[in-house]
Amino acid sequence: MSILGLARIAIVIVTYNSAAVLAECLGALPEGSRGVNLTNVVVADNASQDESVRIAKGAGAEIVQTGRNAGYAAAINAGVASLNLAELDAVLVLNPDCKMHPGALAVLAGTLGVPGRGIAVPRLTKPDGTLQPSLRRAPTVHGAFAEAVIGGTLSGRIGAFGEVITDPRRYEQPGTFAWATGAAMLLDTEAIRALGPWDESFLLYSEETEYALRAADLGWSLWYEPEAVIEHVGGESGTNPMLAALLIVNKVRLFRRRRGRIASLAYYLSIVLGQSVRALAGSRTARAALAALLLPSRRIQELPQ
Repeated sequence: MSILGLARIAIVIVTYNSAAVLAECLGALPEGSRGVNLTNVVVADNASQDESVRIAKGAGAEIVQTGRNAGYAAAINAGVASLNLAELDAVLVLNPDCKMHPGALAVLAGTLGVPGRGIAVPRLTKPDGTLQPSLRRAPTVHGAFAEAVIGGTLSGRIGAFGEVITDPRRYEQPGTFAWATGAAMLLDTEAIRALGPWDESFLLYSEETEYALRAADLGWSLWYEPEAVIEHVGGESGTNPMLAALLIVNKVRLFRRRRGRIASLAYYLSIVLGQSVRALAGSRTARAALAALLLPSRRIQELPQ
């Protein structure tokens, strides 16, 4: 803790052509970090070709350049590596399309004092103030099959089926969850040192899943705190076929790394079934995901520069 007893927090924001949203994100930080000692604001930039770096410099942020569109995990690793963790209590990893509500960071930081609690996540809302479902169950075969048969929204409300928790009532109370959307995650520095770098092989999507599940493997839990609110615009994975394919392929890759051959095959087939149903219904993103699942040559190996 700092000399005033305030939690010492650094923020790492990952950017890639994020000029349209970055100024608002940075502008919300003074009020959003009220009640903590905000030591550093680092913008880890993946070779943006727009005004992202100029906007970050204008706001007084520290700039770390990866030199290429290296992906979310690589930029987080570069940003965290620029910090002196010995002088920090936690690091907030933040998307540039996020806007913290006043005092949100202090509320999150207050939840990390419990032994073994390594990650804290806020309540995410859409720009109109409505809930953005961000909490997740651990990936399972029965969950993937349920999503394929009855859809993610309905399966997320039933017992422990769907991976995405869609029941709004679950978001009213704090608690421990398997993982959560990586748009805003406060990481305890002891957990950061214990876990090591984020896995850069995922490029985008599933890197936060892998990190949270690896944390649990080592005894660090993820805590959800609804009193901390952060607005999140959201990404393009629902509309961009390339990103949708990457998201789906990475889900399967992560499952294979953690489970046996039989379970992994069942999971893969369930995902293929779900994407096939959506592709037949006319979904462009599902068609792209299905092609990437069935044809390894259609899987992207690096992000567009």
